[in-house]
Amino acid sequence: MRKDRPQTRFHGRVENSQRGCDHPGCAEAGEFRAPPLEGPGGGDAPPRFRWFCLDHVRAFNAGYNYFEGMTADEIHRAQSPTAGWERETRAFARAGQGDQPPRWADYADPLDAIGARFRRTAAPERHDGKPLSGEDRRSLDVLGLAPDADRTSLRKRYSELVRRYHPDRNGGDRSHEERLTKVIAAYQQLRQAPAFA
Repeated sequence: MRKDRPQTRFHGRVENSQRGCDHPGCAEAGEFRAPPLEGPGGGDAPPRFRWFCLDHVRAFNAGYNYFEGMTADEIHRAQSPTAGWERETRAFARAGQGDQPPRWADYADPLDAIGARFRRTAAPERHDGKPLSGEDRRSLDVLGLAPDADRTSLRKRYSELVRRYHPDRNGGDRSHEERLTKVIAAYQQLRQAPAFA
């Protein structure tokens, strides 16, 4: 890489293209693409771009006017900060799922609510249809429960793990204290979660 061109990735040069410069009488390589004379075109084929050497693409860019041929009203609309936003976008909801978004109040983290909107494309995680946040999922993993667990299975699994890891039930062995702390935190979080209310 030459010293005068340290960032070849970002300047638009297409080296070793074997094209000549499209400027009349120029013998340099055409390494820079410019819009075609006939405009963006259409139809089945892509437009044929012009290729210039560095000097001639600079001259082209210096004389290029995006607004050429537009009326004053068209120029004003194109310069508006909201230009392009007036078109409606397609809906994200898919047929058969209903258009009701998740209730924001059911989530502590807005990103979990957004994720729940798009997880509805898969089979529901819970038979009762109650949403699970990311934190709910992490807590269920700590307890080793499936997403469709109910409040009874939550309490049963919690008491089973507390008996397994508590030092009083293990002859004073405190090696599982960290795991026990995680189990207790996961249970406290889940018992207050909307999915287990």
